[in-house]
Amino acid sequence: MLEVGRKAPEFTLPNQDGEAVSLADYRGKKVVLYFYSKDNTAGCTKQACGFGELYPQFTEKGAVVLGISKDTAASHKKFAEKYHLPFTLLSDTELQVVQEYDVWKEKNMYGKKVMGVVRTTYLIDENGIIEKAFGKVKAADNPAQMLGEI
Repeated sequence: MLEVGRKAPEFTLPNQDGEAVSLADYRGKKVVLYFYSKDNTAGCTKQACGFGELYPQFTEKGAVVLGISKDTAASHKKFAEKYHLPFTLLSDTELQVVQEYDVWKEKNMYGKKVMGVVRTTYLIDENGIIEKAFGKVKAADNPAQMLGEI
């Protein structure tokens, strides 16, 4: 996990519509950047829907929510449409950003060691500096927790 107080690594990734989105596009706003493992899995769906429900409150506070996983833009589009997600999902199929943000780790899955995304959320300030970092977050609690942090 990246340390608080450092500049957040810049990136440009395709969103669920295939359009390029950069972290720099959000200068002047707080950014809740959350990494999750897979569209349409129980925990990830709960987390995404929680951010979706609270999204109006995030925008009232001048913040945006960006979700990143290794799923394709097409997968993100279906996921966002199915659950009416009002925020941006970014596709990192090459794992470039996932690795830059230090969330690609060895995990224990049903007794087997596998590599995967550890559910992590960063709060990035208006100037692109990491303000808060939370690793191994609980999917259901993370959206409300992050709203409270802003």
